[in-house]
Amino acid sequence: MKIDVLTLFPEVFPGPLGSSVDGRALRSGVVEFNAVNIRDFAKDERGTVDERPYGGGPGMLMNPVVLTEAVESVKTRDSVVVLTSPRGEVLSHALAAELAEARHLVIIAGHYEGVDERVIEEVVDREISIGDYVLSNGNLAAMVIADSVIRLLPGALGDIASAEQDSFGDGLLEFPQYTRPPVFRNRAVPEILMSGDHGRIAEYRRRMSERLTRERRPDLWEKFLINEGLK
Repeated sequence: MKIDVLTLFPEVFPGPLGSSVDGRALRSGVVEFNAVNIRDFAKDERGTVDERPYGGGPGMLMNPVVLTEAVESVKTRDSVVVLTSPRGEVLSHALAAELAEARHLVIIAGHYEGVDERVIEEVVDREISIGDYVLSNGNLAAMVIADSVIRLLPGALGDIASAEQDSFGDGLLEFPQYTRPPVFRNRAVPEILMSGDHGRIAEYRRRMSERLTRERRPDLWEKFLINEGLK
């Protein structure tokens, strides 16, 4: 996969994407990453990329000509173009898995008060939010989207089961995990996990995942029940 991030602050990339799982994926060629400076497409020497919105109101909007040309400089027939936006569909594991199927992902890191609607109509395939809050700009959101996608690419993780067992992989939160020592500050590892009975261990973990999801994320629990045909 190739990922292009269009941003007004290319110097912040790759940032966290250059370390850990993402960093290994970049260095090994699992994914190719590039930050594109939107200001390179400005039409004046000052590098102006913003304009006042028609109809008035606070803040500025990205210039549609500049931003569209920036997108079209990297967009191909294989591209999926994503705009980070508070009004977009909320990022989920399922959405990340869908994006991971693309050969080329273009992420526009939003800025200012928003983007001219005609840019969205012309070149954007999906608007994505990482939660119900507003950030100073879309760079962190772009990193979150990229990270959620990269770790799902074949070869990014040493063990593909790690991604499959993650929280949300099957619609449930991940079960509690334990390691050595068997007793820590008078808290013992559940005996079943040291039993060697893999069938019972799997049942226990499933039961715990369901319980945690039901207690902590009733919204996810409702979706799980519906998807499983239990409601």
